[in-house]
Order: sequence, then structure tokens, then C-alpha cells
Amino acid sequence: MLNSTTDRLVKPIHLMPASARARLAAPTPLQARLQRELKGDVLFDRASRGRYATDASIYQIMPLGVVVPKDQDDLRLALDIARDSHASVLARGAGTSQCGQTIGEALVIDTTKWLNNIVHFDKEARTVTVEPGVVLDHLNAWLKPHGLWFPVDVSTSAQCTIGGMAGNNSCGSRSMEYGIMVHNVDAIDAILADGHEARFGRLSTMRSDARVRDLIEGVRGIAMRERDEMREHIPKVLRRVAGYNLDLFDCQSPLPFSADEPNMANLLVGSEGTLAFSRQLTLKLAPLPAHKTLGVVNFPSFFDAMDMTQHIVKLGPVAVELVDRTMIDLAMSNPAFRPVIEKALVGEPEAVLLVEFAGEQRDAQVSKLAELVELMSDLGLPGSVVQMPDAGPQKALWEVRKAGLNIMMSMKGDGKPVSFIEDCAVPLEHLAHYTSRLTEVFRKHGTEGTWYAHASVGTLHVRPILDMRRDGATKMRAIAEEAAAMVRECKGAYSGEHGDGLCRGEWVAWQYGPRINEAFRDIKRLFDPENRMSPDRIVAPPKMDDATNFRFPPSYRERAFEPQLDWSAWNVTRDPLTGEEGPKGSGGDLSNGLAKAVEMCNNNGHCRKFDAGTMCPSYRITKDEQHVTRGRANTLRLALSGQLGEDGDGLASQDVKDVLDLCVSCKGCKRDCPTGVDMARMKIEARAAWTARHGLRLRERLVAFLPRYAPYASRMPSLSASFEANMPRAAHWLKTKLGLAPQRAFPRFKKPFLDDAHSKRVASAEKEVLLFVDTFNNYMEPENARAAQRVLEAAGYAVHLNTKAGERPLCCGRTFLSAGLVDEAKAEARRALDALLPFVERGVSIVGLEPSCLLSLRDEFLGYGYGDAARKLSEASFLFEEFLVRERTAGRFNLQFKSLDKQKALLHGHCHQKAFDAVRPVEAVLSWIPGLDVKTIESSCCGMAGSFGYEAEHYEASQAMAEMSLLPAVRKARDARDAVIVADGTSCRHQIADGAQTDALHVARVLERAIA
Repeated sequence: MLNSTTDRLVKPIHLMPASARARLAAPTPLQARLQRELKGDVLFDRASRGRYATDASIYQIMPLGVVVPKDQDDLRLALDIARDSHASVLARGAGTSQCGQTIGEALVIDTTKWLNNIVHFDKEARTVTVEPGVVLDHLNAWLKPHGLWFPVDVSTSAQCTIGGMAGNNSCGSRSMEYGIMVHNVDAIDAILADGHEARFGRLSTMRSDARVRDLIEGVRGIAMRERDEMREHIPKVLRRVAGYNLDLFDCQSPLPFSADEPNMANLLVGSEGTLAFSRQLTLKLAPLPAHKTLGVVNFPSFFDAMDMTQHIVKLGPVAVELVDRTMIDLAMSNPAFRPVIEKALVGEPEAVLLVEFAGEQRDAQVSKLAELVELMSDLGLPGSVVQMPDAGPQKALWEVRKAGLNIMMSMKGDGKPVSFIEDCAVPLEHLAHYTSRLTEVFRKHGTEGTWYAHASVGTLHVRPILDMRRDGATKMRAIAEEAAAMVRECKGAYSGEHGDGLCRGEWVAWQYGPRINEAFRDIKRLFDPENRMSPDRIVAPPKMDDATNFRFPPSYRERAFEPQLDWSAWNVTRDPLTGEEGPKGSGGDLSNGLAKAVEMCNNNGHCRKFDAGTMCPSYRITKDEQHVTRGRANTLRLALSGQLGEDGDGLASQDVKDVLDLCVSCKGCKRDCPTGVDMARMKIEARAAWTARHGLRLRERLVAFLPRYAPYASRMPSLSASFEANMPRAAHWLKTKLGLAPQRAFPRFKKPFLDDAHSKRVASAEKEVLLFVDTFNNYMEPENARAAQRVLEAAGYAVHLNTKAGERPLCCGRTFLSAGLVDEAKAEARRALDALLPFVERGVSIVGLEPSCLLSLRDEFLGYGYGDAARKLSEASFLFEEFLVRERTAGRFNLQFKSLDKQKALLHGHCHQKAFDAVRPVEAVLSWIPGLDVKTIESSCCGMAGSFGYEAEHYEASQAMAEMSLLPAVRKARDARDAVIVADGTSCRHQIADGAQTDALHVARVLERAIA
């Protein structure tokens, strides 16, 4: 094989807990043989199957089991064993399907972990052959140095796989320029239900054995038989993906396939795994556009946006994408998206269109942008276009558009935008009329719809807001019937992009008629006479509103559970017409919103990305569904609703403990997840439930109560420094006894900063600040606190400290939270509130050094039920660098700095800094040092994460996280000896010291060195 798209990543590691292996039920013959003969993962326990029972649709069906094949031989063997056992099989990639294609009562085969290699690349022919588990963004990153890309650019490109895209016949934003998936697949190497292998491609290239000849002639005969019927009933629009592409033999097909000869791969594309299992695919590539420009057109009404699209497309753009007012408002509420979307708006538009031009000449694209401005002026909307000729702003805005589905799903409450008519495609001349009529249908049924996506080709992703636990299914059926009638009237396609699956399968026969539907049955029988390949799809599908397949059927109930934190913000109702949120609804037995917060996960799999942001470090090193935010959220949902067994322990169960085992509480999901799933906070609840049921081990107590005994340990600093050096065997024995990694050094205690530090006042009472010195920077790295105090005082601030003589220093309580001791954490928070609020009330800012500690005041304290007091403290609390940036902006911080001996700074952001968008302030303050070139490492979690990296069972995972990008970057800078390494997190600095034998500095120490 040429290469793997994950060569630049850490290879997946096996970390299945022994407890999970021990709990597996007595194996079925199918399971036993799979476990005996396969090299890859075989998962049949209830929790694992539950994690694969859902995708991004509204459905849930428990599979027979899950296989994650290690290689192609494993794949063949798994299919053979399933055939011998008469078991159905179902192919699965990232599980991002919105129609239920990747779930079913079958043996699910997940190709994403290992079957993700690039097999062959031909630059001259512009083709590449890949395995089905290759992620689209990974493939395009690999192709970029060659000046090529695979242009079916779907919004889930960071996680979707090529195999899944082929199965669904995916389309993407730029299909008006490049076509859809069926136009861009050259050949498919597939395994048939009977085990026969064949390469499906152009007829002249296919191997002519008896089985293949039978398939070719059979398909040709069916196609010729129904040619006239197909010409009459198949919609003449680009976006139509229902059923099978049977018209591949018809040169007059409204969707032309191959210019020279029929290509049998076209039949497998869009077949949703019902005909064969694609083991590798050969794709057609396109040259990367040399230049792009983007115009964002702001419209006063949604109707205007739809009506004027038909004029805009005449300018020849490669994409015209819609973002409606609902999506704009939701994006504005997300801290990651708000600064991006604000730059694209003119006033308060009801909708915007993203109009992209691309080509080889920049001047030509800029000229096209000018034509767009002129056109909109001629159409009565002068000044409505925000021009973005540069790549940076374009990329940022496209990321917001790509997150459209997840943004829409960030609505709180039981009512959610539901996917079932979102794929309807109509000719552009009917688009405004169709959307207006459909809006009236929604209102008739007491709801509203959200709109976004592909205005250029008449495919708008519209989702009416429905509550599937109550009357949602009835409304879904009624709306679908009226929408279908309108689509037929407009001569459009009912299924235009995301396939059929469970929600549109029954409409295939309605759209194409009984003769073509029977032809599809004939095709299925040719390929899969026993109906074992993804059964109940396309041919004989279930009803879309069959409640037994719903994730949240009317019978769904949460188990009674008393939470430790305040989740009331999630326990709301939402008026689907006005968008206004109200008090708690009546769904479920919980008196809180924990279950609702867990259910915010829509299973779209955004957490499976690798190349940006923090989320999700454990998935990045394992590639296991168990260790990704989506897998965790699904497990918590199953536990809270009693679906992990009637006698289960809910959040205190071993299944929940296992799924959270590698969660490092990085809070990456809090920021990166567009629906706001905060797994770090949920883990606190699960950890508290486990601790209440099972108690704590000695190691956990030592970590939890560290702030309490640190004052005593710090009285003997030389003992902690010399213990390991003088008594290595005793130290090793103690680590083993406690379950600590022998590779880690014990913490080194020092004389506390707060013992000798004193508050100092200056003449100006306007410049006061309270320095919140946490446990780690007080007892282990007091030099950081001294540096911060010196910088602040040099700038003229009166520095108050978070302690009084004879009193134990204030603490954020985070170590207690890590052990599930929420009451202890709340007590520390109450003590901090009582001490700090008098300062806050008189306008003094609270400034901290350790991100995880200071940001606890901004985040965790708000969940303790302390109301307005916690809110006031949260608003007054700043990280050191955040405070300096604010003060400099206000003209109060005027300290000058001098150059350092190092001309470069390599910055690693703490996970919690990233979650609160607090890395940019570090970059800003470092830029104040003359001549210092600041570069931020694009990294996920460092892997230390408090005590996580200390624990023997987690050491391997900790190092794997660090090796993804952090440690290689630090070692490179270390060897060049030209950069200062900057990291504000105590754990991060420790990981860097252990893994790269390099000292990293808190930004306060860097600034201290640069004081003029």
C-alpha cells in the first residue's frame, strides 16, 4: 500500500478495559467464531452495540454485534463467517448518515479504524484508489501537495468516509461544478453476498467470469426493459439519489454517467450497501482551484434569497449556499462561530447566500465578485454583499456553514429539527414558491422549519421542529405527504442528497412508480438473493414513522436520578413558531436537565475529527467509538434511560465508568461540539455516582485531598526532591502500590509562595487586582506566582492575595471533582465565594495563573446552585493574560518590555484555555515583547490532564496524546535551541518536561524576564 492517511497521527492503540472483557455475556456461535478467528475488534456487549445502534438520524436499532476488521483479510473473513451463520451484514463508516443507513439488526462492520489506507495514486490519470474507511479531509490533505483534490465536498468532510459517501451517493456544496458522488467514482472493488469478488467499472475493464457476466447482462436487461418508464418518471434534476442508478445504460438519462460507456460502479454508488460490500474505491480527482473569492449576499427576506438565486447562478459560481436567520442566531450564540459570522452580516438579514467563484486566475474571480455586487444592486439590494477575496476569512465562514446541521441541532428542549424532507430538490425557478408553500405547511401543523444548504441546485436542507416523544411522528407523516405532493408538482426529486435509508425508503416506490420499484427488487435479487446485505433498505423498507425504530419513541423514559450539579438550563421547552424558550417540559422522570444535556448529541460525529481543535484526544489515539464524545454521550443516554439492563446501576455502572475511562475532561467538546455537549461536566456527575456507590481508592484520595495536605508536604521540600534519588527501589514500590506510572516522578513540593508574599498597595486605588494563587503554583511552582506579582506591580497594580494569615489558602476544588467528591468541591467554592465577593463587589478583578483552576470559577462554580454570587465571580475572573489584554485595551496597562535572548516562542495552549478561547490572549501578550516571533502548536490535549498521566493504566494513552503533535514540535524547537517553550498549564509543563526533557515556562515568567 502507498500510504495511510493516518501516518501523521498516532496509530490506534488497544485499551479495552479488562472489566469490559469480563462482562461479555456467553458468546453466540457467530460471536465466538468471530472472536476466535479475527485479528480486529469484535464487540457484542450491550454497551458497544448500543453505541452502534444510532447514527445522525432519528432512529435507533440494536445490531447483532460489531466487527472492526484489522485488514482486508479480516474483512473477507468476517463476511464469510456472517454468511455461514446466515447473519445480515451492514457496512458502516463514520455513522453520519441522517436517514438511518448505518444502523440495523445486522452485524455492523466498521471500516474506520484500520481500513483507511491509500492503495494507489496516479497523478497523470488523476485517480486514487482508497479503502472505504478513508476520511474525506484526510484524503484531500494527502492530495493537496499534488495539486489535486476529491471535489465531492460534503459538510461532514472532517469525519465522513469515502465508503459511506459512495453508499449514500453524497453531493456536497460544489456539485453544480463537479457533480455528485456517482460522477466521481471510477471503479469499486467489491465483495458480493456470496463471497465473490469483482471490480465494478467501465464494461471494457471488467473481468468476464460467469458471475460478473450474469450481473452485467441481468442489469442491462432490466434497464432496457424499463427504459421508457425511467425516462418518464426519473426527475430531470442533478440532485436525485433515490433507489438504484439503473439508468446508467441509458445514454439519454437526465443524469449522464459515463461519456463513453456504461460503468457498473455507478450502480453500487447510492445502493446503501444493499448490493455488495465496497472494499476499495477508485476515485476521479480534480485540480485544486488556484484562487477563490466569496461574496456573502445579505437579504431582507428569506423569499428574496430564494427568488434571486436563479439570477445569481447565471454568473457561473461553483457554489451558492444558504444560511437562514435561525442558523445565524444559533451561530451567534456559539463562542467559536460568533466572531466569524458577525463579519459576514450587513445589519440583521433574514438570510444570507454564500456565493463562491473559483478558477485559475485571481483577477477573473475578483471580477466575478464585482459582477455579483453589481447584480445585487440591479436587483434592488445595493450594499448587500460582503466581499471576501482572501482565503482566511473564506475558510472560517465555510466552517460555520459546514457546521450547519450541528448548529441547527443545538436547540435545547425535546423539540428538535427533524430530518425527513430535507433532501427535496426542485428546479430553481420553483424554489421560492416551494419554500413559501412549505413554510405554510409547517405553520399549519404548529411548527417552523430551519433552512440551509444548497440553493444553487435547489436542494435546501429544511427541518421542521418536532417532538418525536409526543406527536412528532404524526406531524412528520402529514408534512411528508404534503411536501411530496409539492415536489412532484414542481417536477423535482424527493430524495436529493442524503439517500433513502429508513426515513425516505418507503418513498422510492411513490416517486418512481411500481414498475421501476419492481425493477429495483430484481436488481437486489441479482446481487443478494438471500437479502443479507443491509436488508430493509431501498427494497421493502419499513415505514418512516415506525415508532419501534425511533431513538426517542413515545415510550422513552429516563430513570429517576438526583444530580449533583444544576442542569436546569437544559430542561426547557421551546416554542417551535417563536423560538422562545420556556420552563421545564413534562418529558421524562428527571427533575433536572442532565438527560436533556446528554441528548444534545445528535450523533453527527463532529467529535471524530483529527486535524483541528481539541476534541476528542482519546478518539484520536484509539479510533474507537467508545472513546469519542458521541460514544460517551450515547452510553450515558442508554444508562439514564435504563437501556443497559434493568438491573444496571445507571451512571454508577461499570459500562459508564469504562466509556469515561480515557476522557481527560479537556472540555474540547464544550467548545468544538456545535451542539455544546459538555462531557467534562457530565463526567463529574458520573464520577460522583460511581464514588457514592463504590467509594475511593487510596490513590484517588491522595489526588483529591492534595490541597489539604500540601501545606504539610511543603514544609519538607527537600524530602520530596531527594526521595526518588536516594531511595529508588522504595519509590518504585510505592508507585506500584498506589497504581502510579513508574516512569513519572513524584510531585516536588517547594516553600509556598503565599507564606512569604504580601499584598502591596500603590497610590492609585483604581488599579487593584486579586491574584488567585492555586495549589500548584503556590506549593510546587511558586516562581510563577512571584513572576505574575512582579509584572503586575511593575505596571502599578496593588496586588491582593487569596489568603489571610493563619488561614488555608482558597482552592477551586477541582481535585475533589476529579474524584467525584462534589460536596467537598462545593464547600471549597462556598469558601472562595465568601472571601472573594467583597473584592468583586468593589470592582476588583480576580486573576489566576492555572487555567483549570481559574476557569473553574468561571464554569464549574456556576453549576453548584449558588446563583447570582457565582455569576458575579465568574464575570470578574480572568486568566493572567486575559486580564493584561483587557487592561492594555483600556489604557491601564502600559508596561514596556525588552527583547529576549530567544527570538521565537513556541506556545502550547492548555485545553481549558482553548475551550474558553483564551489562547489568543497569550499570543497577544507575547507579541508585546519586541522581536519575539510567536507560533502556537496545533495540538489537542497534552495527555497529562492532572492525575491522568500519572496513573499506570493510563500512561500509554497519556504519551500517545502527547506524541500526536505536542512533543514532536517541542523536540524540534529544543534541538534548534532558538525558542522559548510557553505553557500555562501545570500538567502541560510536566508532560513537556517528561516527554521532551525541556522546561516550559508560564507566560508570567516570560514577561518577567522581558520587563524593561
